Amino acid sequence: MEFPSKLIENAVEELAKLPGVGRKTALRLALHMLKEESEETFLLAEALVKMRTEVKHCKQCHNISDTEVCGICLNPLRDRSLLCVVSDIRDVIAIENTSQFKGLYHVLGGVISPIEGVGPSDLHIDSLLERLPNSEVKEILLAISPTMEGDTTAFYLTRKLRDHNVRITTIARGVPVGGELEYTDEITLGRSIVERTSYGKN
Repeated sequence: MEFPSKLIENAVEELAKLPGVGRKTALRLALHMLKEESEETFLLAEALVKMRTEVKHCKQCHNISDTEVCGICLNPLRDRSLLCVVSDIRDVIAIENTSQFKGLYHVLGGVISPIEGVGPSDLHIDSLLERLPNSEVKEILLAISPTMEGDTTAFYLTRKLRDHNVRITTIARGVPVGGELEYTDEITLGRSIVERTSYGKN
């Protein structure tokens, strides 16, 4: 792809590093910013710099936050007896968008993956265990993706948590709404049969 300006080319190269953004999309974004009022581009640049330099991680749950302790941890209306363990900050956002969970969170920062060189010590597992002794937590919900690495992480956590007086649960797994059985993988379909529930009030 030929560029009329080295500055445009540099901008495209940087934008194309973003996930899901190809070179054509990056060029379209760069030209859009060039066409807009310069103040709009400066506001975008300032917002990105402030995000990168000022966003913190909550010292309690490791979620992203503007302050030392995030708004969820500080919220007195949250159920402090229920703690949801997730692997990534995006999982917190996804669960919060359901409006179905009212407890607290703990973000591990990844999953155990020997292939990628990620072990238990690379995750926020120690801080999770440190939260429990003097807390009100009675149930820990493991909301970790059902991958091989996710299941390995959940199994490891279960072993670590069994000495604590807490109930350990996991998110339900089954056939997605609108899904066709013939296209569902055997493991998911098998789990949905084993973990079947009553239909309606019966």
